[in-house]
Amino acid sequence: MDQFNDIYKQLNMTDNWLNAFYRIQGLESYEFPFHSHHEYEIYFFCSGDCKYLINNHIYELEPGDIILLDGLTLHKPNPNKNTAYTRSMLHFSPDWVKELLPSLGIPNLLDPFRKLNNFLIRTGYNESGQYVDEKMKRIAMMQSQLGEEKQRTGKENEVLKAEVKLELIQLLVKIYKMSQEELAQVSNKKSEKELHAENIATWINDHFKEKISLDRLAEELNLSKYYASHVFKEVTGFTVMEYVMGCRLREVKFLLETKPKETLADISREVGFESVAHFSRFFKEKVGMTPSQYRKTRLQ
Repeated sequence: MDQFNDIYKQLNMTDNWLNAFYRIQGLESYEFPFHSHHEYEIYFFCSGDCKYLINNHIYELEPGDIILLDGLTLHKPNPNKNTAYTRSMLHFSPDWVKELLPSLGIPNLLDPFRKLNNFLIRTGYNESGQYVDEKMKRIAMMQSQLGEEKQRTGKENEVLKAEVKLELIQLLVKIYKMSQEELAQVSNKKSEKELHAENIATWINDHFKEKISLDRLAEELNLSKYYASHVFKEVTGFTVMEYVMGCRLREVKFLLETKPKETLADISREVGFESVAHFSRFFKEKVGMTPSQYRKTRLQ
């Protein structure tokens, strides 16, 4: 398993309150997964040529772009494999931050993640962009030191851990201030292909619980089957059915946690799986555990 699979496994399975990765470089052989997670995410695009799909929106990224993600919305980068794709990511637990909000006196500190619907801030590597870049670098380094000390001594350095938390709060305050500025509102000029891909993604989000075929999708959007399939793959990096299954997986995770008494058979039918067996195989393949194990882990 390469470093990127390790990263995404860690993000999906960890119970830590923070995970930080600074200036990761992509590999040509790596297929970036269509994924979701329970942590909030700050994504910083450093270099390369990359489109980023968030639910049914597609962004053409520029160096210095910052994306604020609520985590649960399906998202996926689609980098050009002929260029060096470099980015930083910081995932943190909103539950931990919420505990501090009353004492900080900033009750709306997490609003950029909760209310801006997966927001893109275009900094152009200005002073604010450089500040965020340096903070993410510092947090990643300090987190690495925390892990090394715990591995060496068997216990956490509480002082260093407190320093990391203070750095995160400072970063979130800066993000909060940046999100209020009008220049943070980015209006993307999209090509015809990108608009068609977004329309397809929107249609799938509205219908993924139903029986879906490429014929039906093409007919209802007034497109040819070939064009719909080709343009969606070209723009997003994955097929129509991969997106459908990603939407179903996201919904399944939500239902497993919010409806603990509902049977797996009922949940599988509700989100559009043809059989419980297919649902269980697919879930274990993508998540690494059975639906029952996942529900038990998350409810704990």
